Amino acid sequence: MKDLLKKLADAPGVSGFEDEVRDIMIVELKNHVDEIEVDQLGNMIATRNGKSDSKKIMLAAHMDEIGLMVRYIDKKGFVKFSKIGGINDQMLLNQEVSIHTSNGIITGVIGSKPPHRMKEAEKKKVIDYKNMFIDIGASDREEAGKIVKLGDPITIKQKFSPLGNLYKGKALDNRIGCAVLVEVMKKAKTNATIYGVGTVQEEVGLKGAKTAAFRLNPDMALALDVTIAGDHPGIKEEDTPAKTGKGPGIILTDASGRGLITHPKVKKLLITVAEEEDIPIQLEVSEGGTTDATAIHLTREGIPTGVISPPTRYIHTPVSVVDIEDVENAVKLILAVLERF
Repeated sequence: MKDLLKKLADAPGVSGFEDEVRDIMIVELKNHVDEIEVDQLGNMIATRNGKSDSKKIMLAAHMDEIGLMVRYIDKKGFVKFSKIGGINDQMLLNQEVSIHTSNGIITGVIGSKPPHRMKEAEKKKVIDYKNMFIDIGASDREEAGKIVKLGDPITIKQKFSPLGNLYKGKALDNRIGCAVLVEVMKKAKTNATIYGVGTVQEEVGLKGAKTAAFRLNPDMALALDVTIAGDHPGIKEEDTPAKTGKGPGIILTDASGRGLITHPKVKKLLITVAEEEDIPIQLEVSEGGTTDATAIHLTREGIPTGVISPPTRYIHTPVSVVDIEDVENAVKLILAVLERF
C-alpha cells in the first residue's frame, strides 16, 4: 500500500491533466480486471464482470488534485497563475513548484516581497494569489515564453514520505481513494459486476463522476475519498471529530445535506458489515465539502450511494498526512461489503 500510494501521490494530476495518475492505475489493474477503457472525458473505467444477472456496483475515486495553471508571463519573465480547485492563498507563498510543459518539467518558486521591505500592515495581511508570481529564472518574457506556455499545469513540489508513524505527501486528496480502488479491484470476491472508476475533474465540479455514472447506471455506488482529520491544534472536536488511526470515515451527510445524504440501505450495509467484521469506522455528519457521491446519487432516476473516507490532516495542502492503517481498513471494509452484496 505504501509503495502504491507513493507512486500515485508523487504523480502530477491537476484537474483536466490526470493522464499520469490514470496510466499508473491502468498498469496496476491490467492483469486483474476483465476490461479497462478510457471514456471521452478521460475517466478510467475498469470492469470485473459478475454473473449474468448480477447487480452492478460503481466504485469511484477521483484522480485529480488541486493545482495552478500558467495564466500570463510579464515583461520581466515572471509567471502569473490561476488556481485550479479550492486552494487557500496563504499556503502558496514561497513554495517550490513544478510547471508541466510539453518539453518536460520546469522548476519555479513562488516569490514574494522580503519582510524587510514590507510595511507593518502588509506583514499582517494574507497576500492574494493574484499578487504572487513564479520565478523560473528567465530574464524576460521572450525567454520565459520559450520555456513555458499559457495553460501549462502547475503542481506544488512535495514528495510522499514517512512522518513518524504516519505518512505525508501532496495530493493525498485523492490518491488515497485511488489506492483503495486499485487494491479493492485486485482482491474483490463477489458475484456482482464491479466498475472501478478513476474520475476526472472532481475538484472543479464533480464532472467525471456525472458522465461515468450516467453511462454505467449502477445499482449502488461508493465514492472513495478522504475526510478532514481534526486531531490537531486549531480545530474543535465537535466541529471535526474524525481522527487519524481510528478507522475510515463513513459519511452520513455532507455540505449540511446539500451534497449527499447517504442512502439508508447503504448506510445500514456499511455499518453492519463493519460491526460484523470488527473493522473500526468513524461516522461523520459533515457541514463542509462534498465528493463524487453528490453527482452519482442524482444520476438518472437516482443511485443509492455512500462515501468511505480515511481521515487525513491538512487536506488541500501539499503536506497532507494519513495513517496507512486507515487506508488498509477502508480496503477491508469495501471487500467485505462486496462479498455480501
